[in-house]
Amino acid sequence: MIKFIKVLTLIATIGMSNVYAQQQASSSVSMFPKPEKGQVQYIIDVPHSTKDDTKKIEFFVGKMTETDACNNHGLMGQFEEKDLQGWGYNYYEFKTDGQIRSTMMGCPDAKKIQQFVSSTSQLVRYNGRLPIVIYVPEGYEVRYKIYTTNDEVFVGKTLK
Repeated sequence: MIKFIKVLTLIATIGMSNVYAQQQASSSVSMFPKPEKGQVQYIIDVPHSTKDDTKKIEFFVGKMTETDACNNHGLMGQFEEKDLQGWGYNYYEFKTDGQIRSTMMGCPDAKKIQQFVSSTSQLVRYNGRLPIVIYVPEGYEVRYKIYTTNDEVFVGKTLK
């Protein structure tokens, strides 16, 4: 019986910490505007580290689409950086009409594949203390990469 009570206490503790973490994440973005009709709000919330200044985040918007296998494809659209008035924070809004650009090579076999077709990317500094908030049209998703450096610095050479 004591083991059972300990297990229940552990489960309750884990559950409460998950609720607390969710409340922390939602409260850290509560000051951002709610998504407009037809939009989805994405949040990139990365952990803080002592090496935040050696990292960058690249994010892009896209969706799975059927394309041919031999051309390169990209989602047409652009990011607009907006200021969160009164807070000193910014957020991003991605606008697209859904058109996809493509190289126009002839495909001899015309094989069709499903692939993630993405927009041009936005590269921003890594900040583990503040989430990146991005609004995109419904049906699209945000993906991101984190880049790090080993602090190695190089010196450029001049021509003489």
